[in-house]
Amino acid sequence: MKDNSRIFYLLIFILALAVNFAGINVHFFTDDPGLYASISKNLVYKKQFFELFTYNRDWLDKPHFPFWMVYFSFKLFGISEWAYRLPALLFFMMSLVYTWLFTKKFYDRETAAVAVLILATALNTILGNTDLRAEPYLMGLIIGSIYHIAGLQQRFKFKHLLLAALFTAFAIMTKGIFVITAIYGALLGQLILQKKFKTIFQFKWLLLFVLTFIFTLPEFYALFIQFDLHPEKVVFGRQQVSGIRWFLWDSQFGRFVNNGPINRKTSGSIFFYGHTLLWAFAPWGLLFFYGVFEKIKSVYKKQVLPEYYAISGGLLLLSLFSLSRFQLPFYTNAIFPLFAIVTAPLCLGELSKFGTKFRLIVQWVFIILLPVAVIVLNTLLKPQNNFFILTGILLGGLMAALVIIKIKETYSKVFLLSCTAVLFAGFYVNTTFYNEIVPYKGQIAAAGFANQQQYSGDPLYVLNAENNLYQFYCSRQVDLVPAEDFGKYLFPAHALIYVNQQTMDQLVQTHAKFTIVRAFTDYPKENILPAFINANTRSTVLGKVYLIRKS
Repeated sequence: MKDNSRIFYLLIFILALAVNFAGINVHFFTDDPGLYASISKNLVYKKQFFELFTYNRDWLDKPHFPFWMVYFSFKLFGISEWAYRLPALLFFMMSLVYTWLFTKKFYDRETAAVAVLILATALNTILGNTDLRAEPYLMGLIIGSIYHIAGLQQRFKFKHLLLAALFTAFAIMTKGIFVITAIYGALLGQLILQKKFKTIFQFKWLLLFVLTFIFTLPEFYALFIQFDLHPEKVVFGRQQVSGIRWFLWDSQFGRFVNNGPINRKTSGSIFFYGHTLLWAFAPWGLLFFYGVFEKIKSVYKKQVLPEYYAISGGLLLLSLFSLSRFQLPFYTNAIFPLFAIVTAPLCLGELSKFGTKFRLIVQWVFIILLPVAVIVLNTLLKPQNNFFILTGILLGGLMAALVIIKIKETYSKVFLLSCTAVLFAGFYVNTTFYNEIVPYKGQIAAAGFANQQQYSGDPLYVLNAENNLYQFYCSRQVDLVPAEDFGKYLFPAHALIYVNQQTMDQLVQTHAKFTIVRAFTDYPKENILPAFINANTRSTVLGKVYLIRKS
């Protein structure tokens, strides 16, 4: 690594951390983070640790590990958006550390630095660290597990055995047993492609499996005491639901074959993640596909590669996502560290004649496209405050000028300019775009109204389970009454009931008796439509949400 490149790698790394953390205080604007934060908040309110609730009802959909991490954060720092995001961001930092360690182990320091920067600047990494679900946890846990398994494969050390088992167990308790497809698939790919077939049956792998199972026991215990001990509970509309069976089968294989209690509503395209990665892993997506092609070609030609973990684990889990046909773009974030390791060598030095031209063209496309897209977006959005975009233009322009002047190697120059372009876009989204969306989320405004002192003693209800921003931002617990039960349910005196426009229409059609306490402007969708972005047409896609009392 040349001295002049080293300082720029460091500067980009610092900027990438700043951009990824820039959204830590942004209000939630999609339902999933509101739901997960509400469940963690209920752990604190109920003084619970093992049982998960939403709207004071048993909840069975995801394993416990992320909720436990947020619970500890809430206990330490209080209940807030940043306390919800902090644990996940620490696991994101963990993914950067282990991406560095893994890549340095099998390649060299410069390739490792490039892999870290690719991971930290991928567009959906930045977006996913603000609109946050479980994927940042998995990013750190999966690459951490693979790194220690690689160390264990080379030489038995108790440190590698312990940490590989612990991280794998944490990953399973974050997303389910399918995550071992990437972890154990990476190991199997390495051993098979190195033709070390006999080592597959070594005792240390059995020991790893047993230790992983032991570390996963808290999840089994939590599910057992909440569900298996109480077959009378109604979950998914029926009784006799086993939490352990759900964890081992329904939440994973049941979803995959689409016959579990939670299934996809439509049959998605098997190619969804192929084209999604073009923007989600931007500006590196096309280079990643080229890297996959080159590695597969090398394997076919029986050329020895530095390692096979990244390509094996990454492609196996990506294939599984594609076959499941669940079209959720943030799923692939969990294996972005593996994608970054595959892509990093292509960003350094000379490639083939075609490869060098291809790299130059695709990177310049994003170097130009991303800043132009931000300028167009800001022009349509017409934010009240342009401080952050001006700051981004100043810092991004300064960094780009320094790169152009100081860096002589073309491959380093376009790589650093690509990083700068995507960080400029990510900084704008985290500091300006999201903050323009939030004032139009009526759930947050309604919760603020219900939190006023004059309503502090009023019981709170919702008529729809998909009102989790309201649930989180209310300063006390919220109960759920299905909309169809509104007429016959005996609400306590002075109960405040939150309803969205769809539920309001249903109440009106059934001639339900209620009075409106307050209406709030609302943008009802999670997908950001062009008509909403454009300040001139925004009013055409806005609706209302309401706080009502039953008459």
